[in-house]
Amino acid sequence: MQKFLTIALLIVTFYGFSQENLEKKDTLIQVDNNQIEITFNFKVQIDTIRIDTTLISGKNIALIEYSEASEFDKKWMESLKFSSIDSSMIILPQDTIGKVVIDNFSTDLLKERLTDLNSRTPFNVEYNPSLEKIIKHYLKNRKETFANLMGKAKYYFPIFEEHLDKYNIPLEIKYLAIVESALKPNAKSRVGAKGLWQFMYSTGKMYDLKVSSYVDERSDPIKSTEAACKYLTNLYNIFNDWDLALAAYNSGPGNVNKAIRRSGGKKNYWNIRHYLPRETAGYLPAFYATFYIFEYANEHQLYAKNELINTFETDTIVVKRQITFDQINKVLQTDDELLEFLNPQYKLNIIPVIKNRNYTLTIPKYLVGKFVANEDQIYAYALADDAKREKPLPKYFEANDRIRYRVRNGDYLGKIAKRHGVSVSSIKRWNGLKSNNLRVGQRLTIYPRRAYVSTSSNSNKSKNTGKKILPKGKYTTYVVKKGDSLWLISQKYPKVSVTQIKEWNNIWSTKYLKPGTKLRIY
Repeated sequence: MQKFLTIALLIVTFYGFSQENLEKKDTLIQVDNNQIEITFNFKVQIDTIRIDTTLISGKNIALIEYSEASEFDKKWMESLKFSSIDSSMIILPQDTIGKVVIDNFSTDLLKERLTDLNSRTPFNVEYNPSLEKIIKHYLKNRKETFANLMGKAKYYFPIFEEHLDKYNIPLEIKYLAIVESALKPNAKSRVGAKGLWQFMYSTGKMYDLKVSSYVDERSDPIKSTEAACKYLTNLYNIFNDWDLALAAYNSGPGNVNKAIRRSGGKKNYWNIRHYLPRETAGYLPAFYATFYIFEYANEHQLYAKNELINTFETDTIVVKRQITFDQINKVLQTDDELLEFLNPQYKLNIIPVIKNRNYTLTIPKYLVGKFVANEDQIYAYALADDAKREKPLPKYFEANDRIRYRVRNGDYLGKIAKRHGVSVSSIKRWNGLKSNNLRVGQRLTIYPRRAYVSTSSNSNKSKNTGKKILPKGKYTTYVVKKGDSLWLISQKYPKVSVTQIKEWNNIWSTKYLKPGTKLRIY
């Protein structure tokens, strides 16, 4: 007991409490496995401090938590959950979704419902046969997709609605992100548009979305939504019509103006639709179909599934030093899948610290207290972990920073362009090249749009990881199923962590976890 009292007094001193303010006669220490719970009687107040010891790289790290503060968090979360109940977004088990109701779904009934939607929105929600065809196609063939989208919407829609309201934009535009990206923050189109709101690099730059070797703010849910609101506001101010503003968002104001001219000056979307690019011609109907299905999901017995997390269950922290997801995972006992979902803007799973920039970490609220109370400890661990690296982390650079690239054996313009996220024509223009011919050793000026890790560093990484010694003894083979994640798999085996599964199976990215993959579990 004296040993634990000594530890308690050291912890009290370390965290800024004075021994004089501690009345020993009222000190209660409870020890349970790797947790020490200490209750102190202070002259000002009584609180309980819980110390969780985490084993990292063979070393125990003590993390402090304040029990009363945790209780306050719990009460606040309960009140938020109670006030956020939405009957249209009820989450049901997968096997209860059942058959989507489209029987007796007549054209007259659809017209009636579309008329109702039109009466409460600034959009021109008009019936036409092509819209009916899309709605019935979605209901018949995409019920699983929409059920999953409704689950994701639990997290994203509150973010969208907050910003749309700020800019006095119709809240229905939240459905536009479904049409654009299917609520995938790292979705990338064939022409290079990226993020929930599918910004091209140049358009994103216009609205202050920065792209660097570490960060792509087009994938940041909050910053990209702010940029989308500004862009949509500008488009509406040009056309004074939300249908045309959405069409311009997809194909650009120039194409919409051409369609207006070719139609003889008409300005109703449905009248100029056939003069728009093919993709844009189907864009608004897809938006209206999505709008309808979400608004009338209950009538078609379509319910959300695979809910990820509610927005109010998360919080953000401005980081004070560079830190990797792996370092956060080891201290907070999380996993890459969770951090990647909540922080999709970090391309290398590294949060940098750059002067005059605030880069944040989004994590579940139940972990925020632990992070804040142990910030110095966590950064100290990250510093020590970085010092042990055989190879330094990739260099940070802005996407429009210039680099000098030395041509190597086997290089050609297409390969170099793909490596840096730029076009062949751009490289030729920057370097005054008249042909595609290159010579080994030639220096090229490039303004890269993404990080580049050399093949030599990749080969070194594979060599290093190949030397990892697997544990001896029996192991179980687990076959990955659809919908599995490393975290879900780890929950099936007591005392098995996500990190261990990664190391045992040489997995360095959850992107390669496919159904049918066989994993060793020791």
